[in-house]
Amino acid sequence: MSQGRILIVDDDPQIRRVLRTSLIAHGYEIDSARGGEEALDMLRDARFDLVILDVNMPGMSGLECAVGFVTVRMLRSSC
Repeated sequence: MSQGRILIVDDDPQIRRVLRTSLIAHGYEIDSARGGEEALDMLRDARFDLVILDVNMPGMSGLECAVGFVTVRMLRSSC
């Protein structure tokens, strides 16, 4: 049984790979995104127990992505 579902959002593939390997070894189900836009798309389609978010990413910053997460969650809860 999974400990929980985690979304890793980072533009660095090596960081995503290290986090994924470590967290899977501890029983977590992992999804990953290369950037904020991809992460928001994933959040619209799935639920996560935790999001690990790089703040310094090209394109949509981690802070902009976090605001988008809140917006998606608010819209989901109002339906």
